[in-house]
Amino acid sequence: MPRALLFGAGSLGVPYAWVLSRAIGESNVTAVCRSNFDEASRNGFTVHSKLWGNDLKYKPRIAKTTAEAVQQIASDAQPFFDYVVVAAKALPSYPPITELIGPAVTAGKTSIVLLQNGIGIEDEYAERYPENPILSTVAYFPATQVSPGVVQHREIEMLHVGTYPASAPAAHKDAARNFVDLIKQGGASATLHDDVQRERWGKLLVNGPWNPVCALTRSRDRQFIDSKKPDHRNGEDALGFIRDVMLEVAAVARACGYEDVDEKLVDFQINRARVRDLPGVQPSMLADVLEGRSMEADAIVGNAVRIAKEKGVPVPMLRTIYLLANGLSESFSRDKVPS
Repeated sequence: MPRALLFGAGSLGVPYAWVLSRAIGESNVTAVCRSNFDEASRNGFTVHSKLWGNDLKYKPRIAKTTAEAVQQIASDAQPFFDYVVVAAKALPSYPPITELIGPAVTAGKTSIVLLQNGIGIEDEYAERYPENPILSTVAYFPATQVSPGVVQHREIEMLHVGTYPASAPAAHKDAARNFVDLIKQGGASATLHDDVQRERWGKLLVNGPWNPVCALTRSRDRQFIDSKKPDHRNGEDALGFIRDVMLEVAAVARACGYEDVDEKLVDFQINRARVRDLPGVQPSMLADVLEGRSMEADAIVGNAVRIAKEKGVPVPMLRTIYLLANGLSESFSRDKVPS
């Protein structure tokens, strides 16, 4: 049986580790836990899902670090991990995640699965682990960790998977196909793409504007649309603003070769937001702000601004939003000055 290591046992990692445990067995899944280590060690994890069912309990191996996880399997018949699934948020860290997962990555054998939001997040993994398959994914999976080790999942779930880069060797393509098969064996949905970056840009079209705007206004998307305005135009100003930012994201995507991330797709997403019920969706950045946590400002917005600059695409609105969101994010980790 393959072995999988989960790095980041939060709202996204816990359900997908449950899926993997169904496919390959709990004993072949190891979760590296930090804040929820004590609870996970005692009771494992619980998933409440409108799609899969409530009170889904499982108990994989639990470790505090990847080094400890490697030590746990050192005497097994297969003493290495086939997959390292990175489900931690794409935040700057010291040491970086690429280094933290190092003990669990066997050159040429371990596939690194990036279960993270954003754009342009793969390069650092590909540079550090050139012999290993880098599997980039896009997850549509609304979930919240409501207490340590307990995740509440709504009814949508889909995972898009592809190699990074798209022109990866055949062996890396096989690794992506095998991972998709495991996800399906575990009872979840997964689609294999020859070039998954189109899916990343498609999701960024929504995440790029809504995540930072909701965080900066401390409002869910529908609440922002319906916020009172002097001219009482029923949210069209707010939607027009979001649409303009989406058009900037779409322009960068097209500059990268993804022509179907276009105005038609922008209008489709705007109409989805227009008819959404109150209070609307709470994006991950808003959840972080409400908890006083650092946000994925670079992964979701900053990298798009950087790519836009490289491609010569003007993105003044996206750049402004990034600077504001990044400043807000840094305020949560800034050392407090004694009064």
